[in-house]
Amino acid sequence: MKTTIEEIDGKYIATLEGEMDTAAAMEVEEAMKPLYQNKGKDVIIDCTKLEYIASSGLRILLCILKDAKAGGSRVVLKNVNDDIKNVFSLTGFINIFEFE
Repeated sequence: MKTTIEEIDGKYIATLEGEMDTAAAMEVEEAMKPLYQNKGKDVIIDCTKLEYIASSGLRILLCILKDAKAGGSRVVLKNVNDDIKNVFSLTGFINIFEFE
């Protein structure tokens, strides 16, 4: 699992590549720490190369969303493939997150 974060035009852009499974969750959570309590910056999470997400990955994204909303920011998931979007739908997270 590869996670990169850049700050561009006052927004955080996170790119996820690979499988966000339980084994990778701790590494991903550590890499995503700048997105927690991000002090009012919107967060764009590019899922173009994300192949799989487990419940531990959903928990990480939910925590980022919770902190962002508390600070008045948005979290947008971009380029989510149909299989992963189906996971969000089955868990009810499809109604919580913003997708582009």
